Parts: sequence; C-alpha cells; structure tokens
Amino acid sequence: MKKVLSLVLAALMLMSALPFFAYADDKPVKNVIYMIGDGMGENHLEWTKKELGVTLTMDSMPYKGYRITDSLSGLTDSAAGGTALSCGLLAFNSNVGTCSISIGSVGVVIANYVNLCEVSQKMGKKTGVVTSDSNTGATPAAFSAHTAARGEAAKISAQQLECGLDLLWTAADGIITEESATKAGWQFVDSMDEIYALEPGSKSLAQFSGKIQYETGSENDAPLSKLTNEAIKQLDNDENGFFLMIEGAHIDKYSHSNIKEDMMKSLVEFDKAVENALAFAEEDGETIVVVTADHETGGITPDGDSYKFTRGSHSRANVPLRVYGTDVIVGNGETVKNVTVARNVSKLIGNESPFPSYSFAPNILGSIFKALFSLFKK
Repeated sequence: MKKVLSLVLAALMLMSALPFFAYADDKPVKNVIYMIGDGMGENHLEWTKKELGVTLTMDSMPYKGYRITDSLSGLTDSAAGGTALSCGLLAFNSNVGTCSISIGSVGVVIANYVNLCEVSQKMGKKTGVVTSDSNTGATPAAFSAHTAARGEAAKISAQQLECGLDLLWTAADGIITEESATKAGWQFVDSMDEIYALEPGSKSLAQFSGKIQYETGSENDAPLSKLTNEAIKQLDNDENGFFLMIEGAHIDKYSHSNIKEDMMKSLVEFDKAVENALAFAEEDGETIVVVTADHETGGITPDGDSYKFTRGSHSRANVPLRVYGTDVIVGNGETVKNVTVARNVSKLIGNESPFPSYSFAPNILGSIFKALFSLFKK
C-alpha cells in the first residue's frame, strides 16, 4: 500500500507542476515528420559510420543536440519512452499513453494522456504511423492507443482500429485481420504493390509479412524508406497539413541481441527514410523533420579504435536529437528533457488547446487521484 501511495503522489506532483504551452506567435508549421530510431544512441551512429564507411543523412540536419530518456520508473522502456515523445508527459514503464500503476498483476489507469496524433486530428490535420514493428509495438501504440500496459495487445489493436489515423502501416500483429480492418472502415493492404495502388487520401491499414527493417531482395519486402515516401504522398493532400510518425524499430531489436550487422543495416535503412523525409521537407518549405530515439539499447561504448555492445538491455545514455526546419526544439549541442520535444511540436503546429493534456480515468483510482489533485491545487 505504501508503494502504491508513493507512486500516486509522485505522479500527482509531476502533473501539478506541468507548464502549458499556448499558440505559437509565428506562423504555425503545416507538416511534421517525427522519426524515431528505437534504441538508437549516438554511438550507434558512430559505430555504423566507422564500420560501414557510410555518411548518414541525419548528420547533415542543421540542429543537432541530445535528449534525456528517463521515465518515472528511472531507466525507461519503449512504452514510457514512446509516451514521453507522443504525449509530452512522463509515465511509468509499460504505460502506453497513460499514467498507470500495477496493483498485483493488474494494471490500473490513473489518467489518460493526449498524444500528438490526437492533437493534430483536432486541428484538421491528416495523421499517420509507420513502423517496422507490429502495430502493437510500444512506440506505435503510444501514438495511437491508451492502455495501462504495453502487453495488452488485443486492447491496443481494438483501439487502433478506431483511433482516427489516416494510415497505419506496420508489420503484421496476428490480431488485426482484413475483415476487422475493413469493418472498421480501413482499406486493408499487405504488399508494396497495394501501397503503390492506393488513391491519395485513402484511409489505409497495412499488415506486412516481409521485411520492413531493410531490403533483402524478396518480393515481400516493404522497406521503411519506401514506405516513408508513400506515406508522405498519401498524407500530403490537405490544406491543413499532416503529422506523420516513422519508427525504425529494429535498431533496438538487433541491439538487444547484440547483432551488429543487422543493427547497422536497420540504421542505414532508417537513415534512408530520413533522407526521403528531408527531400520532401526541403522542396515543400512548410515541413519540419524531427529525428530522435526513445532510449539507447546495447550500451555501445568505444573499444580501442572501434565500438562494442556492453549489455543486452537499455541504458541511460542520452540519445541524438536532430531537427530540420526550426531552432525551437533544440540548439546545437544542447541537451533537452524527453518531454519537451512533443510539447514544442504541439506549440509549433499552432495548437491552441493546453498541451500536455490528460484526463482522469473513470475508475476508483482515477477518482481518488482527482480528489487528491484538487486538494493539492488548493
């Protein structure tokens, strides 16, 4: 009981101290391409460049800083990391778009957070999520669902079918079917040929069985860089603009297994997606591109004239934050808190509503928390 109370009070104090951002004074940004290299630390970039002899496009972005990654639990997981990036609020590990705690084996939601996709939808923007992970992966879920725990796959999938996105392109999760997607009003696709055949502005849900993390030469491949191009084409047909989240999930997955070759291939593919996003932004003139990570995985450190993995889990290392189109999010060499990126994106697109924003859950714990919050404010 003491543990539960301490967690509640910690979250209460966090929420009560939150600043709210108002409408940006300058002309709002029309489009946002928000790119997350899951598990991608600075040394992932350096090792890949040294090992493969490549130049990374993200290194050419004009504003280059760093982002802190800790969650309310301390060392973050991808769920809390994704929630900070999508909602501008800290969460406990395993939380997806919520502040929740575990009571025994049951996760109980205290408050539901508002994410950037929901903010953009209210502003009339098109919204999309593309990832090399399945749709129930922690990062895409943080931009499209609200659950107490990242493992609630069936609940996440059900919410995503009704979440209001214009496109959701992911690896297959084994839960969403063509029938369930079609019934919910989506055009279901499962190949690049079907992606290319989509009419611009279609509401589409993709479940790919082939490689998204990088190209292998198989006819089933759906590489992230090509999906990025096609997603932009699908969303760039509205005067109000769009918000698009792109995740390269396999930088993290291969780092957990300490498989450097596939990690590097995944990182290079993610960088190709960055290159495509930047090419659009430079031509468009009304788009910002944000490139960052939710956390570092693998504890990559220098090793003589090279690098090495030192763990199979996450670390507390700060992660890269690269930005094109605005100097508001980070300055060169600056280190910012993990929640400030989402908050500043909300400000830049001209959101007039308070952000970050949350609502208390309609349950006993939510009611108790709301009462405590009211007393605390007095």
